[in-house]
Amino acid sequence: MNPEVYFEMAAMQRSHWWFSGRRDILASVLRTLSLAKTAEILDAGCGTGANLQLLARFGNVTAIEPDETARSLAKREMDCPILEGTLPARLPFPRESFDLVCLLDVLEHIEDDAEALRSVFEVLKPGGIVLVTAPAYSWLWSAHDEAHRHYRRYTKTSLRRSLDQAGLETERSGYFNTLLFPAIALIRLMGKLAQREPLSDAVLPPTWLNALLHQCFALERRILPGQFMPFGVSVIAIAHRP
Repeated sequence: MNPEVYFEMAAMQRSHWWFSGRRDILASVLRTLSLAKTAEILDAGCGTGANLQLLARFGNVTAIEPDETARSLAKREMDCPILEGTLPARLPFPRESFDLVCLLDVLEHIEDDAEALRSVFEVLKPGGIVLVTAPAYSWLWSAHDEAHRHYRRYTKTSLRRSLDQAGLETERSGYFNTLLFPAIALIRLMGKLAQREPLSDAVLPPTWLNALLHQCFALERRILPGQFMPFGVSVIAIAHRP
């Protein structure tokens, strides 16, 4: 991604409604995985470190990130191993090193996503888990995707296909960010019609609106542990290495 996008993300990731609401949702899903306190967790493509402190609540965290700027910003968030690494190249770890690998809005940045997941397969312990989130629906493609250099958006079916191709077995797949889906879809479609320039739409709203959006988004944390949503702005899947 462009360096300025990383600085935008780092500036907002603690308070922006999307980052904070997603962390609340991910925490509720992670609790369902019954991880040991000593679980070895890999944040594959940690970006600027928005989720490192969250993941550390569930085990010992290691991260990889290909971009030097992003790595330096992530190290400000948490003191844990943050190594240079990229997918789909072989990851810099021994085989069968991790109990959980998280790909949190990462796969859409990788041209060969199935090959990337095969690399993840190699570092997972037998029975190890993969948690994946990604942007949903190609018809929601927008200037935001261009600015963040995405290759694609997913459906739960296409994400499951990539997981299957890597030899991973999908346990659950579906969507989230559903309650705000109508408003976000409308904004994205209006942006397409306006043919705006490819700039990130990750702008911090006024405080009152940011709090309201967070509350609406984070409500889904009460639902997703039991079942994923039938549609939404983001797709989510849990898979494991047999």
